[in-house]
Amino acid sequence: MSVFRIKTTLVRTTLVVGLAAGLSATLQGCFLLVAGAAGGGALMATDRRTLGAQTEDREIQVKSLAQINQNLPQQAHVNVTVFNRRVLLTGEVPDDASKQKAEQIVRSLNNVNAIVNELTIGPAAELSSRTNDSYLETRVKTALIAEKNISANNFKVVCENGSVYLMGLVTRDEGARGADVASRVPGVTQVVKVFQYILPQDATAASAAAAASAPAAPPPPPTTDATVGTVPDASVSSRPLDQQAPAPVTNSSPVHPGNPAVSQ
Repeated sequence: MSVFRIKTTLVRTTLVVGLAAGLSATLQGCFLLVAGAAGGGALMATDRRTLGAQTEDREIQVKSLAQINQNLPQQAHVNVTVFNRRVLLTGEVPDDASKQKAEQIVRSLNNVNAIVNELTIGPAAELSSRTNDSYLETRVKTALIAEKNISANNFKVVCENGSVYLMGLVTRDEGARGADVASRVPGVTQVVKVFQYILPQDATAASAAAAASAPAAPPPPPTTDATVGTVPDASVSSRPLDQQAPAPVTNSSPVHPGNPAVSQ
C-alpha cells in the first residue's frame, strides 16, 4: 500500500511539473508574439507609405509572383518588388514573349500605378551571381545607414546581376544622395533610380507622422559590414569607398505610368 501511494505521488508531481512547464512555454510564446507585433509595428510606422499602400504592396507582390510562376516557363527567374504600388520586375527570362507576359500579368492586377520592367533575356542567373547580389544589397544598405544626411529607412534596395535598383518615396536631394552612395559601393556596376519624388515639406510631414506613431523600441545594434557569401574580387572590395570609380546612375522609365500626382 505504501509503495502504491509513493508512485501515485510521483505521477501527480510529474503532471504538475509538466503543466507548469507547458504554461510557462505558452506564456513565453504569447510574449514573443506580442514583441514581434510591436517590432513589426515599429517597422511599418517608420515607412513613408500609408498603411493602405503597404497592405496593397504586399498583395500585389504575392499575386504577381503566384501568377508569374504559373504562367511563365520553368527556366524563368523573375523577382517582383513593389513599393507604393510601383512594381519593379528584375531577373532573367528565356525570350521576349516571357518578358511581355510577366508585364501583362502585373498590369492586370488592381492598384498597380506603374511598372518598371528590367527583365533581361537570357539564362537564369547562377547561384554564385545571386549570392553576390545579396552581398551587394547588404553593402549598399550598410552604406546608406552610414550616410549622415539621409535615412536608410526611406530606401528599398534591390540588386540584380550587379545592378542596384533604388526605390522609395524621397525628395530629389535624398534620391541623388542615395544613388551617389550606392554608386560608390565596390562591385556595383550601375545604379537605377526607381524613385517616386515628393516635395521636401511632404517628406518632413510624412517622417514626423511616422515617428509619432511608432511605438518605443530599443536602439538598434551597432551596424557592421556583414558579408553574405563571397566576393569575386576581394582586392577591389577591400579598397576604401572613396577610391572607387562610381558606377553610372540612370533613371528608370516606367512602361505603365500611373498616378501623375507623384513625379518620376
